[in-house]
Amino acid sequence: MTTPRFDSLDQMAAATAGMLADAAAHAAFRLFRDRTFRRLAAFDSLDQGEQDRIFNELVVSWLVLVMLMLEAPDLGIDDDMRPYLGDVSKHIPKAHVGKLRELGIEDEHLRIWDKLIDMRYQEYARDRHGVRAAAMKIEAADKELGANDFAKIQLCVPVQAVAIGCHHHVCRGRTEGRDELFKLLVRSLGRFYVEIRVRFEGGRITLLTRVRVALNRFFRRLLRHRWK
Repeated sequence: MTTPRFDSLDQMAAATAGMLADAAAHAAFRLFRDRTFRRLAAFDSLDQGEQDRIFNELVVSWLVLVMLMLEAPDLGIDDDMRPYLGDVSKHIPKAHVGKLRELGIEDEHLRIWDKLIDMRYQEYARDRHGVRAAAMKIEAADKELGANDFAKIQLCVPVQAVAIGCHHHVCRGRTEGRDELFKLLVRSLGRFYVEIRVRFEGGRITLLTRVRVALNRFFRRLLRHRWK
């Protein structure tokens, strides 16, 4: 197999973004086709247009999760790699829109996709701060937080922020009584997050265990404190 040759780091970043965007879209599609998801999202009562809207929200959420992961301050990589991964993150929207263009999607719809990705990125990136603050408040209710607690909170902030936002948009804000759907989104986003993150920092078993424990703890406490 021939190794691709790139003329610049920007070209390599664009190629990496393309692979990550494809992985995100495929992961979102798997959840969209999942029988449990379709039952919890009440697909039997939704028309095709509403189902398409939900699919778009899933894809955008998975794309934004990749972007937030690449920008995470606790990502275990060398500091000199961070500017490159920042460039990869910026190429993610272009990569996905470019793939849609290759599939023959009209320019009008491509512009809508571009705006939707940017809007959700701005929203979920902003929500990270509230998620982190709420998680710290919840954790601190039972004990004094240490460095390990802060690390676990930081590790899962991207998943939590995206899951909460995605749940809200999939349900059109009507999230009351939809806890099982939220759990499924958290689990699905969490699995994908681990799969992508370990490509950059390794340590699959350790990272998977840390994320799984932190997300389970987060969800139990979230329901107990009824924080939204």
